[in-house]
Amino acid sequence: MDLNISHLFSDHEAERYALHGQFLNEQMVRVLRTIGYDVRFIRGQGQYLYDWRGDQYIDLLSGWGVFALGRNHPVVRDALKNVLDADLPNLVQLDVSTLAGILAKRLLARVPHLDKVFFTNSGAETVEAAIKFARAATGRHRIVHCEHSFHGLTYGALSVNGDNIFRTGFGPFVPDCIAVPFNDLAALDEALGSREAAAFIVEPIQGKGVNLPDEDYLQGAAELCRRHGSLLIADEIQAGLARTGKFLAVEHWDVEPDMVLLAKALSGGHVPIGALITRKAVFDKVFDRMDRAVVHGSTFAKNDLAMAAGLATLAVIEEDHLAENAAKRGARLLSAFKHMAERYELIKEVRGKGLMIGIEFGTPRSLNLKLSWNMLEAASKGLFCQLVTIPLFRDHKILTQVAGHASHTIKLLPSLLITDQDCDRIEGAFDMVIAESHRVPGAIWSLGKTLVECALKPS
Repeated sequence: MDLNISHLFSDHEAERYALHGQFLNEQMVRVLRTIGYDVRFIRGQGQYLYDWRGDQYIDLLSGWGVFALGRNHPVVRDALKNVLDADLPNLVQLDVSTLAGILAKRLLARVPHLDKVFFTNSGAETVEAAIKFARAATGRHRIVHCEHSFHGLTYGALSVNGDNIFRTGFGPFVPDCIAVPFNDLAALDEALGSREAAAFIVEPIQGKGVNLPDEDYLQGAAELCRRHGSLLIADEIQAGLARTGKFLAVEHWDVEPDMVLLAKALSGGHVPIGALITRKAVFDKVFDRMDRAVVHGSTFAKNDLAMAAGLATLAVIEEDHLAENAAKRGARLLSAFKHMAERYELIKEVRGKGLMIGIEFGTPRSLNLKLSWNMLEAASKGLFCQLVTIPLFRDHKILTQVAGHASHTIKLLPSLLITDQDCDRIEGAFDMVIAESHRVPGAIWSLGKTLVECALKPS
């Protein structure tokens, strides 16, 4: 059989939108065409994407955090090729994986207060495992989570998801999951005080909005969990693995959770993988007898390609000092955006850690800007951010994202490889686009009118 994937891609890549419109998600194709993102990317290398014309883009989306190492990192590619060339006895099932043992050992060396690792295929699957482990370990059912959180879209994960846009139409959910406000220790104390909660699951930095914890919040949450006999689960699926300038985001606040959840970047951008890291006492409550040795698992978890991708990712993070680079470049970008906030009234707040950065926009003071802002908000809440992201993409070849549905925050989640030259380009592009947004009337506000009209058109 002659199946050349490179040729198959090149022969059909121009048809991608027609193929997706007919056989996959037509609404996604409509979105891309409406906002002008249908540029046909044909290559990715490091922090850059290239379209069919050869134009280079800086990717500040990173596949929602998957490409911390950039695309097609040579170390990860070589590791995967080594696995394929080695004819390893993959997924025997009635044996154990050598590579999984090595990866577990190396992960635990970075999280030394924990003892055991359970591998999965994705972030959502890791959250599902955490819910089951917490219930088994404590004998309790309730799971407490935060408003505005995001933990995945499968049923258990969706049940502890704080964003209604993802929940509407899919209920009823897993029972006994309750939400409390983020950064509210009194509310958390009340939720845990009945001693019915198996666990409190929290993102150290909320991905939807890049919401940072108060300095005492995570430490206080850990103390409340200890006091009330609940487990503390840190969902580090987006913030972990050096993104914030430390291996885990919780390290910024000296917190030692009972479970740490990893995924996304652990894949090296190639093979899906998730990891639940926990205490032996928790693990042993799940796998407590020989006849329960497979009481929880997943067919493709611990597959050799995923384990190799994880091992390569850890090696690159350490050898290329990516945590240090994230801290350094992140500090530079945060400083630049905070200086912009002093000059531009539409910027409400700039916040973040390392290379997880949010720029929040808000109601301006001046009359003309305020009138334009209010009209846009009345038509479609949060639409203003698209008036920034679209020109960034179209005119400056910067790919970024709005931090959530109806959000006023643009999120930067770039590869941890970015350079000072990349920062020059990012800062200059944002400065120019935000300056233009302060001109009323102007091209950006005309774009807003067009977007409203397109959003209201029927399929």
